Amino acid sequence: MKRQIIDTIASYETIVIHRHVRPDPDAYGSQIGLKELLLANYPEKKVYAVGEHDTSLSFLAMPDQIDDHVYEDALVIVTDTANTERVDDQRYTKGKMVIKIDHHPNDDAYGDLLWVDTTASSCSEMIYELFEEGREIANWKLSAAAARLLFGGIVGDTGRFQFPSTTVKTFKIAGELITYDFDRNQIFDGMYEMERKLLNLQGYIYQHFLMDDNGAAFVKLTKEVLAKYHVVPSEASLLVGCLGSVKGICAWVVFIEEDNQIRVRLRSKGPIINTLAKEFNGGGHPLASGATAYSWEEANRVTTRLQDICQAYQ
Repeated sequence: MKRQIIDTIASYETIVIHRHVRPDPDAYGSQIGLKELLLANYPEKKVYAVGEHDTSLSFLAMPDQIDDHVYEDALVIVTDTANTERVDDQRYTKGKMVIKIDHHPNDDAYGDLLWVDTTASSCSEMIYELFEEGREIANWKLSAAAARLLFGGIVGDTGRFQFPSTTVKTFKIAGELITYDFDRNQIFDGMYEMERKLLNLQGYIYQHFLMDDNGAAFVKLTKEVLAKYHVVPSEASLLVGCLGSVKGICAWVVFIEEDNQIRVRLRSKGPIINTLAKEFNGGGHPLASGATAYSWEEANRVTTRLQDICQAYQ
């Protein structure tokens, strides 16, 4: 499949790359890292990475703004996006052909060509594998700009190489990437330094989360709480992983209230929780998923289900 993708890329003059809404470092890393990889090897091609920009990721890169006519006879590649509803910028259907490259469970097998590898730590890791194939068959080169973005994506989706998805292959690829000329400290600082208001909200989370005897935990970040700490929902999402350091925790959910919905951020140290996410308009990885609730009553049902899952896991 990698070879088929490379052959397809070579045959198009214009390539538009999409990723998922509410991007994280791997979304930017795989999407814009792929853009930089292609520009380094096909400087004559027009390659764009589109989607709404998240200012918290400005340290990594900035997406492009393009008109509708650019999609005419263009190849569209969607990275790190499990289902069509989560594709940022629904114009992805306007291209001549769609390729899906992803590491989430393939519940929505969209696209004309699909490469899905759920064993990969990140979609950025997959883009590096695509480069390796391209190097073998087409003498591809990897630019420092691409290496920087792919490294950032891998670091983000592996939690600095701490998550179970990190494999020997992940470390080998990361080891290759750091031989390129880019500032790792700038990536780590951009990814993990926090403003004081976020640290204060993190303190609130530690003070107010609740956990039962089976290690099921939850915390509610209402609009009033977010306003008190002058934090917007996208910023609050950066704190979802902080409860992972709590001794005895098994799985947890952070509820983040928006104007017309409640973001449901699920994390686990063992129990499979993406099946729970699917019950509430979401999905994701077995140990890291997201969903949506439309009332606090519905959010409470998520908590009850999570408690049942953790009890059954013991």
